[in-house]
Amino acid sequence: MKIRFLICLVFSISFLGMKAQENFSAAVNYKTEPTENINFNEINVSLLFNKKIGSKSTITNTLEYSNLKVDYDLDRYESFENLDQLNQIQNKFQFAHDITDKTKLIFSVTPTANFQQNLDFSDLTVLGSFEIQQQLNSKIAINIGAARSTAFGYPRFMPVLSLNYKINDQSGVLIGFPNSRISYSNNERNKFSLTNSFNGNFYHLDTQNYLTDTASKAVLSQMTSAFEFERNVDTNWFLNFKAGYDFNKKYNLIDNDNHKVYDFNTGNGYILGIGIKYKQ
Repeated sequence: MKIRFLICLVFSISFLGMKAQENFSAAVNYKTEPTENINFNEINVSLLFNKKIGSKSTITNTLEYSNLKVDYDLDRYESFENLDQLNQIQNKFQFAHDITDKTKLIFSVTPTANFQQNLDFSDLTVLGSFEIQQQLNSKIAINIGAARSTAFGYPRFMPVLSLNYKINDQSGVLIGFPNSRISYSNNERNKFSLTNSFNGNFYHLDTQNYLTDTASKAVLSQMTSAFEFERNVDTNWFLNFKAGYDFNKKYNLIDNDNHKVYDFNTGNGYILGIGIKYKQ
C-alpha cells in the first residue's frame, strides 16, 4: 500500500500543483491492432493542462493511463494466456522557454509506471527529452535534441530531429525522427493527416508470472503509417479516426539486460483507432 501511494504521489505532484490553468483537454482513445495470431486492443485516457508563465515560458502537464489487452491464438500460445493485460500510468511535464524571438528551449520529464497486474516501485522509469527549436523564417522551423524514449520498445537514449514547414494557413509538413506528418485542413472543422511514427512500449512482468526463467519485460515496437482525420463536432468537442498499417512489428520478452529471450513472431498488421476529445 505504501509503495502504491508513493508511486501515485510521484505522478500527481505536478498535476495537482497546477492551478488556474489557461488550457485544458481530456481525451479517450481506443485502437485495435490485429495480427495473424495475436490481437492487440488498447484504451487510453489522458488529461492535459497548459499554462503560460510570463511572456516567454509555458508549462504543459499530461497525465495518461492506458490498458493493453492481448488476445492470443491459444492453439499456438496457450502457455501465454495469462499475459493478457498490460498497464501504463505516466505523467509528462514539459517546460518551454523562448530564449530569443526565434529560439526556443523545450525540456520534458516523464515518470512512467509500466506493469502487468501488480504495481510496484520497481515498475517506475523516468523518460524525458531536451530540444532546441530554431525558427529559420516565417515558414520553416527545425528542432534538434535528444530523448530517453521507448520508440524502439525498451527505454534508450536517441536523437530527435525534425523540420517543420508551413505551406500555408491550411497545410503543413513535419519531416523528422521519430515522427513525420503531412496535414491539411479544408475548413476550420476538419483536419486530415498522413503520419509516420516509430513507436513502442515495454511492461514489467509480475515475478510470479514469469513465462521463462529469465524474462522480466514484455516489449513491443513498430513503425506505423496512417491516415488520420479529426472533426470539430461542437465548440469544445472533437472526434478523431485513424487507419493505417504497422510495419516491422515486434513483440518480445526480454531479460534484465535487455536481451531477447522469446520472440512471438507476430508479423505486421493493420491499425484502426477512434477517439473523442474535449478542449477548452
